Amino acid sequence: MDYTKKMLRDDALEGKTIVVTGGGSGLGKAMTKYFMEIGAKVAITSRNLEKLKKTAKELEEQTGGECLPLQCDVRHYDQVENMLQQTVEKFGSVDVLLNNAAGNFISPTERLSANAFDTIIDIVLKGSKNCTLAFGKHWIDKGEKNKTVLNIVTTYAWTGSAYVVPSATAKAGVLAMTRSLAVEWAKYGIRMNAIAPGPFPTKGAWDRLLPGDLKEKFDLAKKVPLKRVGEHQELANLAAYLVSDFSAYVNGEVITIDGGEWLKGAGQFNLLEAIPEEMWDQLEAMIKSKKNN
Repeated sequence: MDYTKKMLRDDALEGKTIVVTGGGSGLGKAMTKYFMEIGAKVAITSRNLEKLKKTAKELEEQTGGECLPLQCDVRHYDQVENMLQQTVEKFGSVDVLLNNAAGNFISPTERLSANAFDTIIDIVLKGSKNCTLAFGKHWIDKGEKNKTVLNIVTTYAWTGSAYVVPSATAKAGVLAMTRSLAVEWAKYGIRMNAIAPGPFPTKGAWDRLLPGDLKEKFDLAKKVPLKRVGEHQELANLAAYLVSDFSAYVNGEVITIDGGEWLKGAGQFNLLEAIPEEMWDQLEAMIKSKKNN
C-alpha cells in the first residue's frame, strides 16, 4: 500500500460543504483538492482573490467538483460573517469549517515589533476564533446538527518553541479552544478536533521561513525518526477522515502526524543516536570494566 494514495472511498464526503481558510495554496489547497475528489463542495478563502480564483478553476478542472473562491481576511469578524453568508447562499448550508489560515516568523523574539507579534496572533488565534464563533453561532441558531470544526495546529502548541513564540502562543490558544468547545458544543451536534502536522514542506511557506540556503542547512528530514518529511496526501487523508462521518465518535482530539519528530525532540537522551557504533562498543567496554573492578 502506498501512503501517497487516497484513503477514503469516492463518495466519503458526498453532500458535505466545507470551508477551508487559507485554501488557495500549500496544504490548504492539497486538502481542498482531496475533499473535492471524494464528493465535497468547498469554499476556499484568503485575502488574495486572484490567487483563489486561479486555484478554484484549477481544482474544478482536475476534480470535476465545485470550488467557491471567497475573499476574506479572517482577522475581521464582519468579513468572516459575510464569507459564511456567501457560502450558504451558494451551497444552501455549510457542514465543516477547517481553520487552516496561518502566518509565522522565525526570529529572536526581542527582534519582533509588537505589531509583528500581533499580526501572527490576529491571523492564527483571532482568525480561528472569529471563524469558529461565526460558524458555531450560525449552526446553533439554525439548530443544525452533525457539524465539524477542524483546526490545524502544531506540535509546539503544547511544548512551546523558541524563535516562533507568536505562533506557539497562538496555536496553543487554538488548541485550548478546540478542547474546550469539544465539550461545550457537543450538545449542539458540533465536533471539534485538531491536527498537529510536523514537517510538510510547501514552497511558499518554507521559502519564507527558511530563505536562501537555510533550507539546505536545516534538513527537516534529519529531525524525524522516520527520516523523511510528510507527503501532502498523507495530511489530506487524515483531514478527510476527521471531517467525514466515519470519525463521528472522535471529538476533542489533536492528532499528531509528524513521523515522531516532537517525541524525538522531547526525549532527554534522544541525541545519542548520533553516536557511532564503534563508540557504543567503547562505552560498553568501559562499563564492563568498571563492573569488574
